[in-house]
Amino acid sequence: MRTLNSGLVCDRNSRLTSIVALILFVFLVNIGLQIPSHAQSVPKSLEEGGPEGALRNKKNQWTIGVAGGLLSGTNMTFSDELAQVLDDGDNLRIIPMVTYGAAQNLDDLLYLRGVDVAITQSDVFEYFRTQRKTPNLEQRVHYILRLPVSEVHILARKDIGSIEDLRGKKVNFGPAGSASSLTGSIVFQRLGVQVEQTLFDNPVALQKVRSGELAALIRVIGRPIDFFAKIPADAGLHLVPIPFSKTFADLYTLGEFKSTEYPTLVPEGKSTDTIAVPTVLAAFNWQKNTDRYRRVQKFVDALFTKFDKFRQPPRHPKWKDVNLAATVPGWTRLNSADEALKKLRLDVQDQQQVASSEFTTFLRNTGTVGANLSQEQREDLFREFLRWREGQRTTRR
Repeated sequence: MRTLNSGLVCDRNSRLTSIVALILFVFLVNIGLQIPSHAQSVPKSLEEGGPEGALRNKKNQWTIGVAGGLLSGTNMTFSDELAQVLDDGDNLRIIPMVTYGAAQNLDDLLYLRGVDVAITQSDVFEYFRTQRKTPNLEQRVHYILRLPVSEVHILARKDIGSIEDLRGKKVNFGPAGSASSLTGSIVFQRLGVQVEQTLFDNPVALQKVRSGELAALIRVIGRPIDFFAKIPADAGLHLVPIPFSKTFADLYTLGEFKSTEYPTLVPEGKSTDTIAVPTVLAAFNWQKNTDRYRRVQKFVDALFTKFDKFRQPPRHPKWKDVNLAATVPGWTRLNSADEALKKLRLDVQDQQQVASSEFTTFLRNTGTVGANLSQEQREDLFREFLRWREGQRTTRR
C-alpha cells in the first residue's frame, strides 16, 4: 500500500512538473516571439504593401538620378552626400550613379534615361559646345552650383621633371569618359606635347607607372584624394608641375599640391604648381511644369534649404569652399536655382536686419551706444552680444 501510494504521489508530482514545464514553455515562447518584434523593427518603407502599380508610382514619383563619377573619386563622394543630406523617403530620393567620370556625365545628362543632374566640368561643356557642336546645348543644360575646382594630377617617376619630358612616352588618360580623358588631352594639346595615350583604369595604370611600363598617369580630381596620398614613400614617384600661363587662362585656374596633403609626392615644406578646372553641378533644363521639371525643382529647393548641413562634419571638407552665388562663365543658371538663390538672399537680409536691431538693443542695455571703442573692444562686445542673443532665444524657448 505504501508502495502504491508512493507511486501515485510520484505520478502526480510528475504530471504537475510536466504541466508547470508546459506553462513555462508557452510563456517563454510568447516572450521569445514578442521581444524581437519590438527590438528589431523593420523600416516602415519595407513593410508597405498594396497594388504593384501604386507602389511603383509612389517609389518613382520624386526620384532624382545624379551622375557622379568614379567610385573612388571626389565627385562620387559629393553625389553620395547629396543623397545622405537630401533624401526624404518617398518625398525625395536621390540616386547617386557610379559613372566613367565628368566627361561622360554630360553625355549621360543629355541622353541617358533617368539622369536629371550631373557633376561635370566647365571645359567639358566647352568641348561639347565648340568641338562636338551639340545642338542647343546652352538651352538644354544649365548649372545649379559651381562646385570646388578639380586639380590636374600628373603622376610620374622622379626622372620625369616636366611635361616636356613625357614627349613620345606612354601616358595614361583613362578610363575613357573620365575627366582626365578629356581635360588631359586638352592640356597636352595646348602645350604641344605629343604622347602615346593609354586608357587603363587608374589602379592598373598606377601599377604600370610603378613598374615602368607607363611613364605617367593623369587624373583630374579634387585634392586631396587617397589614391595619391597613400602612395608609399619608396615608390619613387612624384607629381609633375604644370605652370599656369595664358595658354590655360580661358577655362582653367591656378592650383597647387601641398606636402601636407601628399607627403610622399611633394617635398616637405614645399608645393607643386598645377592647373585646376571648375566643377559644376548641372541639370537638364526640363520644360516648365513637366514631371521632371518638378522633380528637379524639389531637389534644388532642398539643396539650398539644407546647404548648411553640407558644411558640417562628417561631410567632405570641400563643401566649405562652395559659394552658392558663384557663377560659371558661359553657362546659364537653372531657373529654379536662381529663384532659390534670390529667396536665400532675402532671408539673409532679413536675418541681418533682425541681428542689427538686436545688437542696437544690446548696446542700449549695456550703455555703450555711441561709445568710442577700439577694434578689440568692438570684437569683445560683439562676442558678448552673441552670447546674450543665444541666452535670449533660450529664454523664449
